[in-house]
Amino acid sequence: MSVTIPDEVLHKIQMSDAELVQEIAIMLFQQERFTLGQASYFANMNQLEFQRLLASRKIPLHYDIVELKEDVKSLEANNWQ
Repeated sequence: MSVTIPDEVLHKIQMSDAELVQEIAIMLFQQERFTLGQASYFANMNQLEFQRLLASRKIPLHYDIVELKEDVKSLEANNWQ
C-alpha cells in the first residue's frame, strides 16, 4: 500500500517525509501496535537510533520476551541475520 502526502502538506506541518514516517512509527509504537523492531524498521532506522529518538522524547520502551521473539522472526524472514 502506498500513501501519497502532498508536498504542500509537508510544508505546512514543517516536516520532511522522513520525519513524518518517524512520527507515524513513534505513534504506532506508543499505541503498542508496533514492536520496537517493527517501528525502527518502518522509520528506516536501526533499533539503537530509534531507541535514542524515543529517549529524547522520554517515551518508555515496552519490550518483552514475546516482542523479542517476534523481532527475531521478522529479522530472519528478511535475511537480516
